[in-house]
Amino acid sequence: MADKPAIVLVHGFWGGAAHWGKVILELRNRGYGSLHAVEMPLASLAEDAERTRKMVKQISGPVVLVGHSYGGAVITEMGDLPNVTGLVYVAAFAPDAGESPGQISQEYPPDAFENIVPDSDGYLWVEQSKYHWSFCADLSEDEAFVLAVTQKAPLASTFGDNVTVPAWQKKPVWYQVSTADRMINPDNERRMAKRMSPRKIIELEASHASLASQPQAVTDLIEEAVSGA
Repeated sequence: MADKPAIVLVHGFWGGAAHWGKVILELRNRGYGSLHAVEMPLASLAEDAERTRKMVKQISGPVVLVGHSYGGAVITEMGDLPNVTGLVYVAAFAPDAGESPGQISQEYPPDAFENIVPDSDGYLWVEQSKYHWSFCADLSEDEAFVLAVTQKAPLASTFGDNVTVPAWQKKPVWYQVSTADRMINPDNERRMAKRMSPRKIIELEASHASLASQPQAVTDLIEEAVSGA
């Protein structure tokens, strides 16, 4: 295991680091020992990128970054660190310079856009009763209910934070499209993936929560990134 790079998993909106649970177990079972899942405040892109950057700087040796959803914007913003050898996007935002997740979503609205609602403190939530349909339709009702209750809401302003210098312009990229995604339009995922000229694009018949519904296929892609980087 010592010769394998570290893998840092970066969560998105409406869920914390535990969303990676099934992928973490799959990676461990395949012999990966240096696994890390950052827990971000979801208060601003700058703050989330810095929190992730600090974790990566604590790791000696090569690192593969894996971002889900908004986590893709985070690894795009901070993934230019010297020891980062590859970027893996899992149904994720991959903004270009001057773009934000909110802008990208407005250009190609996802099916569940109207189910994202603000509260009086400026946080955005997926309506709990619609979380299963919106976020993870291919998970069981019980799993979806737990995710809905424990969802981690971002500040609405984070949606509008622009990426500065995209790391994917310099680092090797792998991308997974979820063809039944209702949180990010699948055509948007395809568009973002194509412009990065990734080493590989895979499409899974999955919801936005492909990391939970198809952890083996997602882990396969991560392994390809580890080998290819």
